[in-house]
Amino acid sequence: MMGMKKKILSFAAAAALMAPQMVGAEGFAIYEWSAEGLAMGGARMFAENDAANLAYNPASITKVKGEAAKISATYLSPHGKYDAYRGNAIAESGHNRVHPAWAPGMYYVRQINDKEWFGMGTWSRFGMVSQFERNSVPGSNSFSAKLNGVSLGANYARKLDNKWTASLGAEVNYVGLQLDKNAGAGVLPGNNAIHIEGETYALGWNAAANYEFDEKNEIALVYRSKINHSMEADYDAYGAAAFSYQQMGDAYACVSLPESLTLGYNHKFNDKTRVELNYIWTRWERYDALDITFTPAGAPAGAMVPQPKNWTNGKRFAIGLEHKFSDKYSGMLGYAFDHSNIPYDGGDFLIPTGTRTTYSIGAQYHDKKQTLAVALGWMNVGSLDFAGGHPGETYTSAHTRDSYTKIASISYQRNF
Repeated sequence: MMGMKKKILSFAAAAALMAPQMVGAEGFAIYEWSAEGLAMGGARMFAENDAANLAYNPASITKVKGEAAKISATYLSPHGKYDAYRGNAIAESGHNRVHPAWAPGMYYVRQINDKEWFGMGTWSRFGMVSQFERNSVPGSNSFSAKLNGVSLGANYARKLDNKWTASLGAEVNYVGLQLDKNAGAGVLPGNNAIHIEGETYALGWNAAANYEFDEKNEIALVYRSKINHSMEADYDAYGAAAFSYQQMGDAYACVSLPESLTLGYNHKFNDKTRVELNYIWTRWERYDALDITFTPAGAPAGAMVPQPKNWTNGKRFAIGLEHKFSDKYSGMLGYAFDHSNIPYDGGDFLIPTGTRTTYSIGAQYHDKKQTLAVALGWMNVGSLDFAGGHPGETYTSAHTRDSYTKIASISYQRNF
């Protein structure tokens, strides 16, 4: 028992050190939590002896035999172009500056006895980065935005009988926000700029259930609660002349990360081949506005005008295929489609993405002591049209196009 406590404390310390370095790619919700998960399009809820089940389906950590620790690293490189309009004429065309990001993950699962399991993990559920030229037209809305998110979760899972397993868990969610934009009444590129930076921690919870119909078919349901963040940030305001300093102060914002419901189905054709189907519903309607207030009063006019977002609820469909070529080698394929939930009046250059379609492939080596997996993915990001014209913005509407994200991931698991 003392050995287990030391491993848990070591894991928690490593996760705490890693949290501020977590970063997401272009978009907001992230599902690339392991190489195998990427390879199967995120449809990875029923894997055998995989510690990353903690992220995809906590009720299935009961499939881990004994004790296992896993680490993964996912590389995401977003690309995209835009057209900004004033009236019916294009005011400017440009591209999202490429700033690749890493989304690491760590997982630890231990079998307590024949009926009980415990797991801890840290991974990124939400994150984004968008970068544009400092003097570009999008800069009047945002020329740099980064949201670094990480979750540290702990789950208890139990086999209720031969068919049912259930899990209950808690989550500490970290969010770090950096935002830069040009600001000022009648803004033109190169005028006042404001930099906002802050971080916050909040609590959430989750519950999951897994039911096995027979040896070939099973189903699972995972619920993750909303997480309410109250962020206290700092801001610095600068003038146009060589970024001359103007003033500094405090900024405050409330953000609710939405609850989600995941439904999964697994079918084994035989001992070598299986397929997973996955559906995720996310209550993005909670992102109804982006409001930031400043103290003391007198931040540059137009620094952060309250903007309604009114996103619709998100829907994600995924299918994953896994085939064992031998006792040690497996291959995986995946496909996922994320419905766009950003309305015309609720879009901006912070998150300039439409629908997301991901194609992925991966391979795995495994023996009794260890597992090594690699995966590649290509995310085709659909175009997005959204309105401008808010106070301070120098465009009346915008259109994003030719957007995509290159993804690569590697995972290593050690069994004890």
